[in-house]
Amino acid sequence: MATGELNPNHYPARRAAQVVQHYLNTRYGSPYRLFGLHRVHSGHAEDVADTGRKYKLEITVQEFISNTTEKLSAEVLFPRGESQGSPQVHASCQELLKISIKSQEEALYQQYKTNQSLLKTHLPDSYGNIEPDMQPFWHLGILASSFIMLNESNENTLYNMAQVANITQLATENDQLKFDYGILLHEMVSQEIIHWKLLFTWSPSEGVKVLQMEQLPRCHCEKPPNIN
Repeated sequence: MATGELNPNHYPARRAAQVVQHYLNTRYGSPYRLFGLHRVHSGHAEDVADTGRKYKLEITVQEFISNTTEKLSAEVLFPRGESQGSPQVHASCQELLKISIKSQEEALYQQYKTNQSLLKTHLPDSYGNIEPDMQPFWHLGILASSFIMLNESNENTLYNMAQVANITQLATENDQLKFDYGILLHEMVSQEIIHWKLLFTWSPSEGVKVLQMEQLPRCHCEKPPNIN
């Protein structure tokens, strides 16, 4: 792996920046607030003794729903050796969090908290479409899968969520909406489609709380349609 200044358009810098995207979604994401990587401006990599490799980045992230951007600095440490585990990220955003989403979150929460027929679907449909009223549940899938992608990322991976294979809404517990999702992740380097089961809760006050993550047997399905 190269050290020193990195080409911002090449994989090493973009892989580290993608990890920052997953981190921001786990920290600040919502069915109405979703972060993506917009641009990598610069990157620098250095070995940190026996700890791992640290990436210092200048990036612009995009909040997809409001279509607004913010430039920020971030650090990503990929642990090595006995300490190897999920990446350690230091990053925060300010401007993108000022956009109020409380009323939208509360409306969605109240609608499905009192829903007599629990939601059961998959996204996108067989034609690659997602109906507008289902968009928040696609976003929830990305947020919940961000916990997996953050946990599983290393210097040799590049993850995106490809499809929500199935959604089952479970009975509300402790004022938290509860969901069982089947998620297909696309690992861009190996081109493998990886199937995960996610059990999580969501509410406007608590955000997404992942209760269980389980990797399922290898998926031999075709690559799902791309959704932008």
